[in-house]
Amino acid sequence: MKHPKLFIMALLLGGLSYTYEFFIARDTMVFQGIPKATENSWKTFTRIFRNDAYMVGYSDFRSNPLWVVYKLTPSQKNAAHLKRPESFKSDWRNLGLISTSDYTNSGYDRGHMAPNRAIARLYGKKAQEETFLMTNISPQKPSLNQKLWQELEALEFEEFTQKFKQVWVYTGPLFHGDTRHLNHSYWVEIPDAFYKIYVGIREDGTLSTLAFIMPQNVKANMPLKKFIVNIDTVEKQSGFDFLHALDDVLEHKLEEEIVLKDWL
Repeated sequence: MKHPKLFIMALLLGGLSYTYEFFIARDTMVFQGIPKATENSWKTFTRIFRNDAYMVGYSDFRSNPLWVVYKLTPSQKNAAHLKRPESFKSDWRNLGLISTSDYTNSGYDRGHMAPNRAIARLYGKKAQEETFLMTNISPQKPSLNQKLWQELEALEFEEFTQKFKQVWVYTGPLFHGDTRHLNHSYWVEIPDAFYKIYVGIREDGTLSTLAFIMPQNVKANMPLKKFIVNIDTVEKQSGFDFLHALDDVLEHKLEEEIVLKDWL
């Protein structure tokens, strides 16, 4: 070996980078633990992609983000209103397997999991552009994506953040029935429903939770309250354990209860 010192230095730097990513950086972008699969299965196997304002547990088998987590806070009045990016982009971490053309003429929208508008207002242009990576996208029917999902995204950013100091959001698709893929893609599996989990943190540090499950076939005029569930239900259907770093008694309470007066 011609340059053993350079080789050793590269190993050390690589080890430090991995240590920082695995033991420090990722934990700052979740609340009370990275979601854990409740059983070892290809159905819940994910690779974790960390972005500026959100983190993804991505399934290469389903070509969907199985969970996405981001943090919301009240928006500053002078926050810039950024123009929506013109296009979606492949993610090199996914080896570019999924592109925006996979969704063309499929009958499904490119559904954001981490939302464009809130991320743009809170975290800036680069973070906004990262929400247009295809690893943040899941197939959603237009009646869901353009109405109730958009309505819920507006509610979480405009109202939930006024009730709490911070709001942590976990979101992703759910798969229940037969495996179906987009017409022009062998890779992208079509979900049956989608979930959102909210954890509100008050000024005194106390917590409150809320969760939704929305099927793909929702009608645009249906009330959001119809889709409220507890976190236990989301965990059972998703195959992931959320908030597992909390004290067990508190975790059980928060995941079992539904306290609407804190939110709606």
